[in-house]
Formats: sequence, structure tokens, C-alpha cells
Amino acid sequence: MALPTLTPEQREAAQAKSREARQARSALLAGIKSGDESIPAVLDRGKSDPIAGKTKVSQLVRALPGYGPAKAAAVLEQAGIPEDRRVAGLGARQREALVSALS
Repeated sequence: MALPTLTPEQREAAQAKSREARQARSALLAGIKSGDESIPAVLDRGKSDPIAGKTKVSQLVRALPGYGPAKAAAVLEQAGIPEDRRVAGLGARQREALVSALS
């Protein structure tokens, strides 16, 4: 299946949209790192906010101070969450397990 040919205006609009999404995701992760945002609050927003919903759970955990790749992977494994799962794809039990694993 071939990709559609985009006009320069369409390409520019798509690039701007993706740039805004990356900046919003970066701000979200910076808020978690600084303590302005909490993981439970982001998990609650995941269903309604497309930026929070499309963020990988592993990125959220790694944004916490003191959590690197190994510790984040251990927390996700303990909570029973695959590494590639996004916030919007978490079930209620997975959210509860993640919050309790981080407490």
C-alpha cells in the first residue's frame, strides 16, 4: 500500500501537529519529573487527554526522579504492564497496581 502524496501545505500542517504533540508530551514528562504532576493524575487524564493517553507508561515511570530504565522495567513487571503499553490502554486493575507499586 503506497503512502498518499501530500501537498506541501498538508506536510507542513502534519509536521506542526506532531511538533505540538511532542512539546506537550515533553511538558507532561517534565511536570512529572519536577513533581508538579502526579502519576495518578496523569492516569486519570489518560482517557480524555490525547497527549496523556498516547504517552507510554514506561516513559511516565522513567520520568519520576530516581527511576531509570531497569527500575522502571521492574515496576512495570511487578504491576503486570507490558513496556509498550500506553496510558489510555491501561485497565482499572493495571492503574491500581501501578499506583500501589509506586507507593
